[in-house]
Amino acid sequence: MNIAKNMETIFLATLVIVGATSFATAAVPKLAHRATAPVAAVEVKADAAMPVVTVTAKRLTAAEKAAL
Repeated sequence: MNIAKNMETIFLATLVIVGATSFATAAVPKLAHRATAPVAAVEVKADAAMPVVTVTAKRLTAAEKAAL
């Protein structure tokens, strides 16, 4: 069987299958959704010191970047 002669049929069959599966999986009923657990609230104290991270590093030169 020459596959080149049947490429249009294969393409159309693939489109039909993809279209049918996309419609079949598009709508999910409300009862199928899982109830999510309530999210715990995080309290931030106003007087707490904010941790600060300082990164000091030497920048690469163009020659060093090219070597990588």
